[in-house]
This record gives sequence, C-alpha cells and structure tokens, in this order.
Amino acid sequence: MKVMILGANGHTGRQLTELALGRGHDVTAFVRSPEKITLRHPLLQLKQGDPRSVDALAQALPGHAVVLSALGVRPPQAFRPHALVEDCAASTVAAMTRAGVKRLVLVSAAVLFPVKGLRFAFFRWLLQHIVRDLDAAEQIVRATDLDWTIARPPRLVERTDERYRATRDALPAGGFSMSFRAVAAFMLDAAEQRTHLHEIVGLAS
Repeated sequence: MKVMILGANGHTGRQLTELALGRGHDVTAFVRSPEKITLRHPLLQLKQGDPRSVDALAQALPGHAVVLSALGVRPPQAFRPHALVEDCAASTVAAMTRAGVKRLVLVSAAVLFPVKGLRFAFFRWLLQHIVRDLDAAEQIVRATDLDWTIARPPRLVERTDERYRATRDALPAGGFSMSFRAVAAFMLDAAEQRTHLHEIVGLAS
C-alpha cells in the first residue's frame, strides 16, 4: 500500500514512518523540512511541501491509498492561539478530493471527549487552544464524504510498545496515557484493515 504521512517529523509521525516501512508499505513523507528526516529506506520518499497548500498536496497525492495525518503544534506555540491543524485539515480534504484519494486517518486528542472530572477540566483549560484547533479540524473532516477515521489518544509518552485499546466515541476506561508508537500502530491497522470508517475512536494503552 502506498501511504502519505503528514507530520512525519513529529513524535507520532516518526513512529508511523518506521512502522509503515517495517510493514512493507511505500511511504511518502510530505514535510516542510525533509532535511530533518535522517531515516533512509528504499521504500521511503521525502516530498518537500507545505501541508497548508492544496496545490502541493494535490500534486503529490495521486497513486496513494491513504493519508495518515499526525500534524500538531508543539510548545510554546501550542499554548497560544493557532489554527495549524484546522488549516491543514482543510487543505488535505480539498487536495484529496481533487486527487481522488478517499482514505484519511487523523490524530486528534482525548480531551475533546466530554469526560467529567477535575483532571479533564484542567487539561481542557490548559490545552484550550489545541482543543479549539483540533475541534475545528475534526468538523472539517467529518463534513466530507471521505472514508475518514479520527483517533483521539490521551497523553502520549515515549515507549516502544504498540499495544492499544480502541473504543468508538469514548475514551477506554483508565485511558490516561499511551505510547506514540501505539497510536501509529492503530492508524496503520485502521488503514490496512479499513476499519473504523466514519468513526471517532478513543485510544488507550
């Protein structure tokens, strides 16, 4: 399968790239700074471009079976008003529609679930700009006729395990953290098996 990864320079994106290559997929890492990717592999193609550019994405997309979007904003910008994921969702959807690519798997965040309690209330306040950006991105994706899946993981940590639990429209019980690699594994599984179509999926380890 030929997959395009957006956000390949990030934590989840790097794990996605490694896992996809390990599973024998042809991978296109569409990034603004390809020089930051040190991995080299016969099945890996680095494509420089701005994920907010519909034209650049549309030119690179033909022949791909799926887009795996792991885009996000890092601190300190994450704690300021921003619209990166929203803007990229709009450009990705437009480019996929133009190129005729239907399958999209997008990483969001578990704080968008209406979970009650002080812990979630605090994180929704702390991450308010991220929440607004991701919520807007989700609305764009959900309004399309693409075969989309939205993954909402909890706090992500650096571990090597690929174990995950997945629940539609809810965070799995006790889902406080999981590894970046496990999120990547879920995204690839959903793409390969064509599962969770038109679903928002809560994840946990």
